[in-house]
Amino acid sequence: MNLDLTGKKAVVTGGGRGLCKSIAQAYLEAGAELVITGSSGKTREAALEMASRHYPVTAVIGDLSDPENIPEIYAECMRALNGRIDILVNGAGTQFRSPAETFPYDQWDKILKLNLSAVFRMSQLAGRDMLAQGYGRIINIASMTSFFGSEQIPAYSASKGGIAQLTKALSNEWAKKGVLVNAIAPGYMETALTETIKTGNPAQYQQITERIPAGRWGTGEDLKGISVLLASDAASYITGAVIPVDGGYLGK
Repeated sequence: MNLDLTGKKAVVTGGGRGLCKSIAQAYLEAGAELVITGSSGKTREAALEMASRHYPVTAVIGDLSDPENIPEIYAECMRALNGRIDILVNGAGTQFRSPAETFPYDQWDKILKLNLSAVFRMSQLAGRDMLAQGYGRIINIASMTSFFGSEQIPAYSASKGGIAQLTKALSNEWAKKGVLVNAIAPGYMETALTETIKTGNPAQYQQITERIPAGRWGTGEDLKGISVLLASDAASYITGAVIPVDGGYLGK
């Protein structure tokens, strides 16, 4: 079983913070050459923090929610990787909470552009290069809301449902050509996006925790193993899957 990523070239969007920073770190630890993207200067700080003498990390700054920016962001990633990409993790995303009846349309539009449309565009650009070389791994970040509806996050839920279907659709077209497309669906994780539940609604936080068989919310560390597996040759027969990493929540 080969989980070594030495010599592989990876791009992780949103890799400067949160769960995707942990995924980026996992690839670095497995030997991959790494580029992370983000919309702020903190991405550069994260790249410097993660880099080592043996494994440099390149930061590419740009706003993926603006479709006009995406080709240049991708081109800059490719320049940093000397024209080859083996692994793409589409992790950049955002969320906004509001009752559906008053949900601001500008937030709906913003979330769908970043969480879904940018994922398709980055996958399309990377997919062309991966198809040409006959090898690639695309890993999308889905969610529990890819499986069930939620409350007060209609745009986020719609985007993550779309991620599940997009993952399957791209896999159906590309798997025979050596490009495998999968998604990871994190369960309830301790992140900045979920901090509002913990601090603003402690009763709900406790209720969710009690349903999780593992007895705790997840962390970025819990995503490292599956991320490396799906990016590696050990997962050469896994494609079109949406894999929960949820402490058993969906099975309860």
